[in-house]
Amino acid sequence: MKHLLSRYKLLIAVLIIYFILYLIDPARGKAALVESFGSLGEMLLIMPPIFILLGFLDIWVDRETMMKFMGKNSGIRGIFIAFFIGSVAAGPGYMAFPFTEVLMRKGAKFTNIIIFIGAWSATKIPISLFEASIMGWNFMLLRYALDVPAILLMVKIMDLLLSKNDKSRIYQLSSQNE
Repeated sequence: MKHLLSRYKLLIAVLIIYFILYLIDPARGKAALVESFGSLGEMLLIMPPIFILLGFLDIWVDRETMMKFMGKNSGIRGIFIAFFIGSVAAGPGYMAFPFTEVLMRKGAKFTNIIIFIGAWSATKIPISLFEASIMGWNFMLLRYALDVPAILLMVKIMDLLLSKNDKSRIYQLSSQNE
């Protein structure tokens, strides 16, 4: 029972917060719950195709190939591949993390994984095209000119601040989810 409570403590805390909010302001409590269920429904529609693609990546790309193209010795090629995969991805930001787990298991270098997450968050091509149609190409290109160096700077800072043990621990945590 204690393990079960520990495992679901975040869910329990959120439910308690909803309950308290409902007691204080029933209209807002109900609105928050409706919004949460709407988000959950949206997430459940997005997840199946993403996990199918993840399955294909896991099956079709062997560890040696991933290590060659995105691993420790991948160099600039690994950086470009990480940017490309992150930029053509579909789905909200939280869906990048199941991909990162597969990339880690397949031997992708830590910095390339962070580049992938940054690209997924800031340089998605479909969103960028929509942005260009609304805000204009100059705005989109300026944002890219700021975002890409910012991603690379963030990666460099993380690489410097995280020790080999920290990175190793992150990979270990990822492998525990198998």
